[in-house]
Parts: sequence; C-alpha cells; structure tokens
Amino acid sequence: MKKILFTLLFSISIISISNAQTSINTNQSLDKKDNWTQKDLIEPAALAAILANPKAKQPLIYNIGVVENIKGAKNLGAASEKENLERLRKTLSGLPKTSYVVVYCGCCPFSRCPNIRPAVAMLKSMGFNNGKLLNIPTNVKKDWIDKGYPLAGK
Repeated sequence: MKKILFTLLFSISIISISNAQTSINTNQSLDKKDNWTQKDLIEPAALAAILANPKAKQPLIYNIGVVENIKGAKNLGAASEKENLERLRKTLSGLPKTSYVVVYCGCCPFSRCPNIRPAVAMLKSMGFNNGKLLNIPTNVKKDWIDKGYPLAGK
C-alpha cells in the first residue's frame, strides 16, 4: 500500500512540475510579435528524451544561431543574416514537407532573438507541417546546457 501511495504522489508531483514549467515557458515565449504557436514548440526535455532514445524517430536539428551545437544539430549560422537564411532554405528545399525538423538559436531571450522568427517563417512558408522551434526562451546555456542535455561531441 505504501508503495502504491508513493508512486501516486510521485506521479502527481512530476505532472505538477511539468505543467508549471510548461506554463512558465509559454508565458515567456508567446507574445504578439511571435510567429509561432504553442504547437510549434518542442520542450528541451522532450527533445533530449528523443535524442537519448535510439528507437525514437530522430528529428533533423538546425542551429540557426551563433551558439553551441546540441547533439545532432547542423550549424547553419545566424538566420538573421541573408546568406544563412538562404542556406536554411536550400537545406530545407530538398526535404519532404513531412520531415521532423527542429530549429533553435538560444543566443538570447526569445523576445530579443534576431534569428528565430526568420527561421520559423521560412519553415511555415515552405509548408513544413512537422517543423518545431526548440523552446529555449532564456538562452541555450540556461535552458539546455545547464540542464545537462546533450551537446555535440560530448
């Protein structure tokens, strides 16, 4: 009986923490100037879990900023620069529109990032229906690295 009660309380705690984190991230990242919705975001913990599971369908991950590469990411450079945005367009043009694509920057808070909006706009304009923005509303250090999520080469 104690084991069942412990399991139940533990599960409720995890769900509460998860919901609290989601609502915090949602409030920080979605405002009137953003060109994405909550369904366009993928949480860092969710992406880290996918990367850790070799049986999971692995997304194509593109670093569209000037930060460290997370595991499996291809660095395309800052999407705020015309040549790098064109590099993203060329990279995406050869992919099926159903491809699981994740873009991220993390150079600064979402509210000031010059790279995420052009990249998200490109994903949407090209018709990618499974394109995601990694929800790192503060920066890649705080929202990815400090949590111990995997980096390239480590």
